[in-house]
Amino acid sequence: MPKARKNYTIYVLMLIIFGGLIYFAIEEGSRFAHYTPVDAGVQATPFEMFCQFMQDNLHHPLSVLLIQVIAVLIMVRLFGYLFKYIGQPGVIGEIVAGIVLGPSVLGYFFPDAFHFLFPSESLTNLELLSQVGLVLFMFVIGMELDFRVLKNKINETLVISHAGILVPFFLGVVASYWIYEEYASGQTPFIPFALFIGISMSITAFPVLARIIQERNMTKTPIGTLAIASAANDDVTAWCLLAVVIAIAKAGTFASALYTIGLTAVYITVMFLVVRPFLKKVGAVYANQEVINKSFVAFILLILIISSTVTEIIGIHALFGAFMAGVVMPSNLGFRKVMMEKVEDIALVFFLPLFFAFTGLRTEIGLINSPGLWGVCLLLVTVAVVGKLGGCAIASRLVGESWKDSLTVGTLMNTRGLMELVALNIGYEMGVLPPSIFVILVIMALVTTFMTTPILHFVDRFFAHREEKLSLKRKLIFFFGRPESGRSLLSVYYLLFGQELKKEQVIAAHYTVGADVNPLNAEQYARESFAMLRHRAAELGLRVDTRYGVTDKLVQEIVQFVRREQPRMLLLGAGSRYRAETVPGTGNISWLSLFRDKIEEVREQVKCPVAVLIDRNYEEGLPVTFVLDEPQDDFMTVYLEQIVAHGTNVDLIRVPRIIEEIGRRKLLVMSHRVYAELYKDEELFRHLPSMLVINK
Repeated sequence: MPKARKNYTIYVLMLIIFGGLIYFAIEEGSRFAHYTPVDAGVQATPFEMFCQFMQDNLHHPLSVLLIQVIAVLIMVRLFGYLFKYIGQPGVIGEIVAGIVLGPSVLGYFFPDAFHFLFPSESLTNLELLSQVGLVLFMFVIGMELDFRVLKNKINETLVISHAGILVPFFLGVVASYWIYEEYASGQTPFIPFALFIGISMSITAFPVLARIIQERNMTKTPIGTLAIASAANDDVTAWCLLAVVIAIAKAGTFASALYTIGLTAVYITVMFLVVRPFLKKVGAVYANQEVINKSFVAFILLILIISSTVTEIIGIHALFGAFMAGVVMPSNLGFRKVMMEKVEDIALVFFLPLFFAFTGLRTEIGLINSPGLWGVCLLLVTVAVVGKLGGCAIASRLVGESWKDSLTVGTLMNTRGLMELVALNIGYEMGVLPPSIFVILVIMALVTTFMTTPILHFVDRFFAHREEKLSLKRKLIFFFGRPESGRSLLSVYYLLFGQELKKEQVIAAHYTVGADVNPLNAEQYARESFAMLRHRAAELGLRVDTRYGVTDKLVQEIVQFVRREQPRMLLLGAGSRYRAETVPGTGNISWLSLFRDKIEEVREQVKCPVAVLIDRNYEEGLPVTFVLDEPQDDFMTVYLEQIVAHGTNVDLIRVPRIIEEIGRRKLLVMSHRVYAELYKDEELFRHLPSMLVINK
């Protein structure tokens, strides 16, 4: 306390002494007042001067840009959430948010607010900032490409992905014959216009496709792997083709563009044969270090910027250079994960919404103001769907896939999303795409992305009856959170069913909660989550099918999965903090666990028996005690007989004697109703060991 008083005293003296000295110095400066020009006009009051000061600050370019960023981020988060709620990828909502902020909605209904928020002189700053974000985003897209996937599926993916480029590209060029003369001939030559229409029909949005595959638990399935590999191959080919189209559009003729194409070929060769091996050696050094330091991150970003600058200078777009910089990064998964985590969040959360907003400012739906233009819109949407979905589906069928899988691949490849907007903005900036055609192609990108999920659901339902023959085995499903819980739940199933498990289809499911998980991260999470489970399955000589997913709607995913699979039993894991509460007025039990109070909600919505393992230091091989309350628990005798038949000794106790005979190192097996009775005694419940609670 004395030390603090001393510090305060010093502080007060310092304020008095130096404050006084500053005052006297300013007073002495008043002798220079005659040098200050005097304004002969009307002197404003202090409050008016403050208001003018605030108004000037409000219209400062930095203030305008920051206000725009605030508005964009709020709208993007809102629409992204709404579209996820209706089962659509969040990126569609973010694109729609940009259009709503543009002249189509905000500018049409609230023109004053639109011009205040997006004055024309401020758009240059917003465009440059969004371009920086796109450079970072394309760098991440390049790093997400896994060439091992391409190598494993190279034969099939070449046919599927290139059919998904050649067919829609051809149809797009043919369609341009009908629309060029009336809508584009006054602005751009036919060749670059037709090439841009063709490439806009050919693009697949790899990030959106990968996210849909994650959400539908298809990441580890053969068809999911095929779709991702085909989309990755499509991405590489489409961006190289886009570079050629840009070169031709800028040069005017194909002959003039050969110089740019030649330099592009040299650039790609250098990136793969020089830069990539160099980065591989550098990455190997840093892969052994615990932390990637800031100097190395700065070096990687410098490679990114140099690559983007080179491609911009030689006549293709900077985004292609960013994409190639990501592709040639070291393949070490840990390195890519760290770099993507450093770049991806700021690119996705901050910069990309600005790009959506800027695209929205260019998208004025009112430009489609005639039946002819709406006819063009319908024509291009039809060409895009028939060319991409149809081309990829037929190609998949020709390489040996079933019709269901072929239509699934075609539907997924038809997704365009953000990647389409990037290409369209390039064409718009170059003056190749007139404003009305640009708006039509933006609508096409939205429609083809929006239709993906509904078509996938339709394909699943249409072919459902054909897959019933594959489901002859009875199923046992369990969901778990922590990796060690998966091992414990499998052991519980083995305790209940013994060697009969070999006749059942055992499915283990684990979901990562959060819709924005990167595909590469998700692959690593899945591998780590199932490691202990697979080891236990090998010990027991069992085959366990695994399902991994990423979701922000956990209960809905579990319920839909169980309803679809119709298992013999569902087993859920609850951690050591597990407890239950009675819902007032209902008598129901509200379960709280690793599934965040969702167990009761799941139990009420599924038709099969549900078992919950309350893990209080559960260990495999613990003595088993059944807690029965006859005659209501007659159904429990089935499980009792099964366990005894497998050679396990089982004790039987009645509810009134549980306090006398209970031990800490046991597994209590009981019905849900008995569990609810025991929970009423809080002191008793606190001392109970691990429990397996089974619902009839």
